Amino acid sequence: MTEYSSPIGRMLISCDGSSITGLWFEDQKNVPLTASDVHENSEILSLAIQWLDEYFSGREPSFRVPVKPSGTAFQMKVCDILTTIPYGAVMTYKEIAIKLSKDKRMSAQAVGQAVGHNPVSIIIPCHRVIGSDGTLTGYAGGLERKRYLLELEGVRI
Repeated sequence: MTEYSSPIGRMLISCDGSSITGLWFEDQKNVPLTASDVHENSEILSLAIQWLDEYFSGREPSFRVPVKPSGTAFQMKVCDILTTIPYGAVMTYKEIAIKLSKDKRMSAQAVGQAVGHNPVSIIIPCHRVIGSDGTLTGYAGGLERKRYLLELEGVRI
C-alpha cells in the first residue's frame, strides 16, 4: 500500500501484486483494507501514481491501470458498467439500473449502494454517476470532491 497526495486530499492505494485493488480518500467511508491489500509492488503502484498525476493535471489518462475490485457479484456488475462511462461524461443511477435489469425493475437505490462501495475510486469512475434530475448525490469521498472531479473533467454541474 502507498499514499498519494491529491489536490483534494490524501489517498491510499492498495494492490495485490499485479492489479490495483483499492484507491480511497483517507477519510472516506467504506475503506475495507485487509492484510492482503498490503502488497508492495512498486511497479503497479508507480503506474497508478502516474495515472493519477495525469488525471489530476486535467487530462484524460493515456493508458489504463490494471484493477481488480472486490465485492459481491452485483457490485462487480455495477463496477463493469462504471468502467464504460467515458471521461467527461455522466450516467444516472437509474440508467445503470436499467442496464442491469431486463425488466427495468432494478432499484436505483441498490445501484447507489453498490456504487458507494466501489473500492477503486476515480480509476473506476463512480464519481461520474449522478441523480436522475442531474444532481450530485452519494459519493463516499464527499460531494465536494465529486464536484471537483467532474469539473476537472469538464462536466458542467
